[in-house]
Amino acid sequence: MTDHKIWDPFIRLFHWSLVAGFAANALILDDESKVHEWVGYAVVALVGLRLLWGFVGPLSARFASFFPSQTAVMEQIGDIATHRRRAHLGHSPLGALMIFNLLAVMLAIGVTGYMMTTDAYWGVEWVEEAHEMLVVWAEISVVLHIAAVVFESWRTGVNLPRAMITGKKSVPDDVRLAR
Repeated sequence: MTDHKIWDPFIRLFHWSLVAGFAANALILDDESKVHEWVGYAVVALVGLRLLWGFVGPLSARFASFFPSQTAVMEQIGDIATHRRRAHLGHSPLGALMIFNLLAVMLAIGVTGYMMTTDAYWGVEWVEEAHEMLVVWAEISVVLHIAAVVFESWRTGVNLPRAMITGKKSVPDDVRLAR
């Protein structure tokens, strides 16, 4: 095994704070409560900080370092289909697509949630329906994200959840690193 320091403390804190905030609002808190509203604002603030960090943070956190090309996505799908074990030090191409999806949907949930608190959109049905549909999409995305993390950890031999806790990816010596 070779250890690679990859996730900085901000990325790890962001990740687990986003998990906690979204889980609290989607699963625990009463959606009519002020706490739900403030946790939603906190989630949007976290995403805003992550977007900023995606431009000024360390290389592994920068969007430019993991923006997926169509070729890279197809290569990863080919790796999965042909049982090739290649690890990505940062986000894999499919993982990057999920990151962008989750960041966008969290912002859209926040925008529609905020809209529901304004006089202009208070009680407007399409805004409430959009908010609820976005939450459902986020929940589906989270389940797919977790399943993919478990699958990729098994497939590549890289413990991805541990990497998001420790900041280090331990890559087995017999696993090729993707370029």
